[in-house]
Amino acid sequence: MIEVERAEGVYLYGPEGQHYIDLISGIGVSNVGHRHPRVVSALQAQLDRFLHVMVYGELVQSPQVQLAHKLAATLPAPLDNVYLVNSGSEAVEGAAKLAKRYTGRTELISCQNAYHGSSQGALSLSGNERFKRAYRPLLPGIRHIRHGNIEDLDLITHDTAAVFLETIQGEAGVRMASADYFQALRARCDETESLLILDEIQVGFGRTGKFWAFEWYNIVPDIVICAKGMGGGMPIGAFVASQKIMNVLKENPILGHITTFGGHPMSCVASAATIDVIQEEGLTEQVAAKEALFRQHLQHPAIQEIRGKGLLLALEFESFDVLKPTIDRALAAGILTDWFLYCDSAMRLAPPLTITPDEIAQSCQILINCMP
Repeated sequence: MIEVERAEGVYLYGPEGQHYIDLISGIGVSNVGHRHPRVVSALQAQLDRFLHVMVYGELVQSPQVQLAHKLAATLPAPLDNVYLVNSGSEAVEGAAKLAKRYTGRTELISCQNAYHGSSQGALSLSGNERFKRAYRPLLPGIRHIRHGNIEDLDLITHDTAAVFLETIQGEAGVRMASADYFQALRARCDETESLLILDEIQVGFGRTGKFWAFEWYNIVPDIVICAKGMGGGMPIGAFVASQKIMNVLKENPILGHITTFGGHPMSCVASAATIDVIQEEGLTEQVAAKEALFRQHLQHPAIQEIRGKGLLLALEFESFDVLKPTIDRALAAGILTDWFLYCDSAMRLAPPLTITPDEIAQSCQILINCMP
């Protein structure tokens, strides 16, 4: 355990001058690094304007409007309506309500070993029983399929309101499905008129080398969910759909989803600045080369496999008994890493997209030195 006094770029600093390279970005949050100057400047400017005033639409707030425009501009048609919330879990909850309201159906499908959050609805969709059993009974009407298994897509029927899927499974230890799977999934959802909801909370905002991970598969979801790296270090989330789908939240009942602090102006200006940084500094275009450097430098007999895409990687070790001492030695040597909720034999690497080639080489050498 370390005490953090301040953070800057890829570094965390302790009260006695210790410094640590953050290779997990606050669990996928600090995509543009800690306290990026553009983000800090946007926050300082907004402090002089206003903080919370009103959220439901009676008052037009330019930070919300500008962020919604910027976010929609990163997405393909018809994803043009943005509902801003406070976190990934709340975005999942809102998307689930939206899917039920739009389709008139109640069944939701998600994947085994999926992670969608810890609120009761999001936890119900998550797919690891060990983290759920203490809180049952949970939300009814949920079925789980195997991520990447085309045969299981037959379980999606005309009773299914929506399929929730992490584009890349995160807490399962960075598990990817094939392009054929995503094409088949999109086709099956079209056939059954079920909504396809992609959870991009960990993999959106440039982490895989495209702004959205689903861009690798040439599909468009009906709803996309984002949070984490969206805020540049500030708490924010969103679910985005077409106007046709989102409109059902307007009536019967009015205010079909409500949030007091969703779209807080401070979080909105931080998120808008984050989008600007990713695009103007070309961070997404640098990801593939940086991934290649990690793979090049991380050659060691203790690493059984490197899984992942872009700057979301899992280093597979023989067991937790091998991994945990390696993580502890790395922390003592100035490198912060972690494991995954559902995969405690793999090391999580998800550094800020701003990490430099020299910082990658330095980090990897320290990690190698800490391996058994």
